[in-house]
Amino acid sequence: MTRKSLIICVFFAILALLPVVSDDSYIRHVSIVALLYAIVVSGWNVSLGFGGVFNFAHLAFFAIAAYATGILTKTYGFPSWMGVPIGIIAAVIASLIVCLPVLRLKGIYVILVTFGFGQLCLQFVLNQRSLTGGNFGFVQIPPLRVFGYSFRSDQAMGYYYLALVGLILTVVLINWFRSSPFGWRVAALRENEDYAVSRGIALARVRLATFAFSAIFPGAAGAIYAQYVRAASPDMFGFSFLTIALSMLLLGGVATVWGPVVGALVFAILTEVMTPLGPGRYLVTAVLIVAILRFFPKGLAGIPDGLATWRARSRKIDPAKGHGPNV
Repeated sequence: MTRKSLIICVFFAILALLPVVSDDSYIRHVSIVALLYAIVVSGWNVSLGFGGVFNFAHLAFFAIAAYATGILTKTYGFPSWMGVPIGIIAAVIASLIVCLPVLRLKGIYVILVTFGFGQLCLQFVLNQRSLTGGNFGFVQIPPLRVFGYSFRSDQAMGYYYLALVGLILTVVLINWFRSSPFGWRVAALRENEDYAVSRGIALARVRLATFAFSAIFPGAAGAIYAQYVRAASPDMFGFSFLTIALSMLLLGGVATVWGPVVGALVFAILTEVMTPLGPGRYLVTAVLIVAILRFFPKGLAGIPDGLATWRARSRKIDPAKGHGPNV
C-alpha cells in the first residue's frame, strides 16, 4: 500500500468512527451538512475547476433536487427511498436545460445566464405557493426509510453514513473522470478551446456531458439534505449559499480531487470554531482564505506540492554564499 492510499484509508476511517466516538447531536448535524457540502462542491469542481466553465447554476441544481424530492415524496406519494434518484434526475434535467443557452458563450456571459437561471427558479418557487410553499418553504418532507428503518433514528446516524458513502462514491467517480478520455476532452477545452475543437473534440457534446455529470452530485446531496432536515427553502437559491460553496472550493483548491473535500470540511470546522465571533467569523474566514491563496494558489490541496517546491529550492541555494553553486 502506498503512502497516499494509507492516508486516504485513515481519513475515511476517522470519518467512519466519528459517530462512535461522539454522539453529540450538534456535532452529528454539522458533520452531515459538511459532508453534503463536500459532495456539492466536488461536483461544482467538475465544471468550474476541470472544465473552466463558470456555472453559477450549480447550487440551483441542489435546490431543485431538494424541491423535487419533497414534492414528489410528500405531495404525490412516491416512496422515500426514491428520493436520491428523483433528485439526481431533476438536477440532470435542469443542467441540460441551462446548458443549451451557454453552449457557445464564454466568460461573463456564461456567469450571467447560469446565475439568471437560478433566479428564475427562485421566482418560480416563490410564485407557485400552492406547489412549493412559497416564502415559507416546502416543509414536512417524509424522512428516508429503508426496510422499515428510519434514517432519523439514533440521532440521524443513518443520514451520516449515507452522506459518507455518497462522499466516497463522489471521490471515486471524480478520480475516474480526471483520468478518463472524457476528462481529458474537458481539460483540453479548458486549456485551448479553439485548438481542441480543431482536433475533433465536439464542444457542444462535451459541455452537455460535463454539465450533466457535474449535476449528479448536487442532485444526490440535495435529495439527502431535503429528507434530512425535512424541508426545502427558497434560501437555497440565494447568493449567500453560493458564496459559501465557492469559498470552500477556492480554499480547498480547484481542479483537484481532494481540494473540494478538504476545503468543505475545513471551512465547516472554522465557521463553527469561530461561532463566538458572530457575523465577524465570516470576515476572519475570508482573510484566512486570501492568506492561504496568497502563499498557496492551489489552495489547501496544493500545500504539499508547495512545501516540496520550497524545500527543493532551498537545497539548491548555498547557505554560506546565499546563492546556487558555481557551475
